[in-house]
Amino acid sequence: MYIIPRPQQWYQKEGTFTLKYDRRIVLNSNCPPEVYEDAQMLQQDLEEYAGFCTTISCGIPENGDICLQLGEHMKEQEYTLLVQAHGICITGGSAVGIFYGIQTLRQIIEQCGCCIPYTIIVDQPKILHRGFYHDVTRGRIPTMDYLKKLVDRMAFYKLNQLQLYMEHTFLFRGFSEVWRDDTPLTAEDILELDAYCRKRHIELVPSIACFGHLYKVLRTKTYGELCEMPGMEKEPFGFVDRMRHHTLDVSNPESIQLVKALIDEFMPLFTSQYFNICADETFDLGKGKSAALAEEKGTQRLYLDFVKELCEYVVSKGKTPMFWGDIICEFPEAVQELPKETICLNWGYDADWPEDSTRKLSEAGARFYNCPGVSGWDQLVNQIRVSYENISRMCQYASNYHAEGLLNTDWGDCGHINHPDFSLPGMIYGAAFSWNLEIPEFEDINRQISRVAYGDETETLASVLARISESWKFTWRNMVDFLEQDGLKLAQMGNPTDRKALLDELEKLVKIEEPAVYQQAAQELETIQQELYAAVSHLPVGRRGKIRAYLIAVQGMILLQKIGAVLADFIALMEAQGKEPAEDQAVQSDINMENDIKRIPEHQETENAHREEQWNLAEDLEYWLYDYKKLWRSVSKEAELHRIEHVICQYADWLRVFDKICD
Repeated sequence: MYIIPRPQQWYQKEGTFTLKYDRRIVLNSNCPPEVYEDAQMLQQDLEEYAGFCTTISCGIPENGDICLQLGEHMKEQEYTLLVQAHGICITGGSAVGIFYGIQTLRQIIEQCGCCIPYTIIVDQPKILHRGFYHDVTRGRIPTMDYLKKLVDRMAFYKLNQLQLYMEHTFLFRGFSEVWRDDTPLTAEDILELDAYCRKRHIELVPSIACFGHLYKVLRTKTYGELCEMPGMEKEPFGFVDRMRHHTLDVSNPESIQLVKALIDEFMPLFTSQYFNICADETFDLGKGKSAALAEEKGTQRLYLDFVKELCEYVVSKGKTPMFWGDIICEFPEAVQELPKETICLNWGYDADWPEDSTRKLSEAGARFYNCPGVSGWDQLVNQIRVSYENISRMCQYASNYHAEGLLNTDWGDCGHINHPDFSLPGMIYGAAFSWNLEIPEFEDINRQISRVAYGDETETLASVLARISESWKFTWRNMVDFLEQDGLKLAQMGNPTDRKALLDELEKLVKIEEPAVYQQAAQELETIQQELYAAVSHLPVGRRGKIRAYLIAVQGMILLQKIGAVLADFIALMEAQGKEPAEDQAVQSDINMENDIKRIPEHQETENAHREEQWNLAEDLEYWLYDYKKLWRSVSKEAELHRIEHVICQYADWLRVFDKICD
């Protein structure tokens, strides 16, 4: 039997308690009113996993009942769970503690049914604030149904804070030019989600970009003048470019006025005591319109003054400001100039991320959270091993340096192409390791996740999922970079010098391998795909549908490997055509021989076969895109699905003319 997060103290005794169909869930008279709805959650699980629906009542429990009660001298999130011969008793320090005890019992019942081993659990979290940060801006905007399922999932693993990252995806008044071509969340959506989160004892924290990362806002005619770098609205869209160059001009007083107006409209929708102004990655600060001011005061001072004014404004509204710490970690002593309430969000996402920034903030006297990541950005399937290494380190650093919280991030760089369910293992790592700092080995926690999260009887599914992202060589980010650097237009470049320069740039950015490397990767992914099909029979009927998203993603990865192999041949051809005979006497000889070979019927047949393969690959891509779009729409609004569609269609079109452009 597994419990995630693992309780601090957990003892199993000899003997088994049998929960019978005629017993009740009894609320002690000291239970707060919200415990009734939490008891209903337990009641529903009993019906599903024990086979019967118990009655909920209030008063004194009888022999064999489940008792829910408040305890004395217990902390808010603390609970005890006793399974004994005469019944089950959950005692919590508050409604929250009782709720967490219920989540533990739900996991036990799901695995054991109505025959439960005698158990004593005494439990509370090591880190009090345990959150999940979900990007709803750079690609996906989830449906309300999906967001509620996300909240339920978070509650099941005892997370207590949710933040949704927004730049332009909220329907602000006066922002119609910003959101007119999107499917934004509305004020009613936020109010509904905030209320739903409260029922699950989760705090929904507002989070909007207030300094950098204002791509769509600063490309509009309405607000374009507030962009630090002039003329950015004329640049074509790019997945990578959207994360650069779109910083507010701090020398323009209208910039701070705009942000304060956004805060004024957004803040009242939330019951949270916090407000995250973001303020990360202000790459262009001091390089454009504010250059003269930066020369006078210094870029760090420009950054600090703007953030300070925003934090003071948030404090004046009775809230606690949060902001990302990547900039201020370069001069951490400056946190002392910010309002004392301010919380710095210290992020780092590498598998071997060092403790330096955590230590600096601690030594500077900052209030801070540590913020690892689920490593799903740029990926079709999340990098599960990377997320394990990163999250386990950041949780340990958080404990060592007394961070106030752990905020596990799920970003959507490059279109948020990965299905949001793929972040589940990483989300569970964050929940488990921030609650209990006795961190299991990678294989061990994956066995637990396989059983608890997926119901996998073999306890191997999570390990199979972890291999997926380790198996592809030509990645989605490679595909995007090659397209956005005009790699598909190499053949149209008549100037050999220009072509050589672009080839060199592509080599540094994308690093195209030999075709055999991609062919081997495709074979490995096909093996994993077959293992996923085989895994279906080991899952409960109600959870077998979770495999479908992985099957579609892996099929996409297989197709990308085939594209990588075609691009490898294409690059080799472009390099050969770019050589001068004076450089390499053998080149002209090779070209003459190639022309002779082309006249041979067998060679013509080979060329025709290659052409057919490329056309078939284009068609396979388009059929895959059809399935992918259906999957997207099952959990997300339309949002920026068209941008992913554009990339796929560009490659499909290119494959169909490959033989012509290379002649």
